[in-house]
Amino acid sequence: MSMERIPTPSQTIGPFFHLCLTPNWKAPEGDRIHLSCRILDGDGALVDDAMLEVWQADAAGKYGCFGRFCTKEDGVCAFDTVKPGRVGKQAPHLNVLLFARGLLKQLYTRIYFADEPSNQSDPILALVPEDRRNTLMAHRTESNIWNFEIRLCSDCETVFFDV
Repeated sequence: MSMERIPTPSQTIGPFFHLCLTPNWKAPEGDRIHLSCRILDGDGALVDDAMLEVWQADAAGKYGCFGRFCTKEDGVCAFDTVKPGRVGKQAPHLNVLLFARGLLKQLYTRIYFADEPSNQSDPILALVPEDRRNTLMAHRTESNIWNFEIRLCSDCETVFFDV
C-alpha cells in the first residue's frame, strides 16, 4: 500500500461542524447588545448554511472576544455580546469572517453601529466610498435589537475587505 499523498482539488467552504461553534459564548463585561445577522446570496435567497466568525474588542477597546455562529433556516444567526469600545481611532465595530457555500475562501467585512458618532472619523470606514458605507452598518430596532444584513452580491453587495 502506497503512503504517497495526492493533492485533492479545492472545495467550497463547508460543511460546518457544530462542535466548532460557540453557542454559549460568554461576552465580556459592558453594555449588552443583541445582534442579528442575515445572509443573502446574489439572488436574494437566504443562506441557511453559512458561518460567521466574529472578532471584537471589549467595552474598553481591548481585542480578545471571539465567537463562531451558523445561520439557521431563516438565513439568520443571532447572538448576545457587548457593544465594543473604540480601538485607537477606530469606531466601535466587529470584525467578521464569512464562510459559505460557493466560496473558495472566507470573506472579510466589518459591522459598525449606525448611530455611532465616531464613525465619521474612523480611518478604515473612510477608505470605503461614502455611498457604500451603509452596507457596513447595523441598525437598531425599536426593541433594541441590532440588525445587520450581508449580501454576497447584488447592487447592494456588502463591502468586503481584501485582507
